[in-house]
Amino acid sequence: MTQDQLTTEPLQHEYEGIVADSRLPNGSIPLDSLRSELVTSGEWTPRAAEHLISLASGYGTFMLRNALALAGALGLEDGELSF
Repeated sequence: MTQDQLTTEPLQHEYEGIVADSRLPNGSIPLDSLRSELVTSGEWTPRAAEHLISLASGYGTFMLRNALALAGALGLEDGELSF
């Protein structure tokens, strides 16, 4: 896996737009709205969108950044969960 494949900056900009589109005027982000936006704009399945939100909420950037680096070192682009 190349360094370019492990870089998340372009994806982060995409997700910042998805989050912004999900945000209510009071600043809150309803999970139903975020899930819907991930399906519509991000082209995720509903199941995968739910899992993505769960991973981000449960682990945060510290753990996920390390998991990404480990997956890259192992040469794993797609995992066993079939998303």
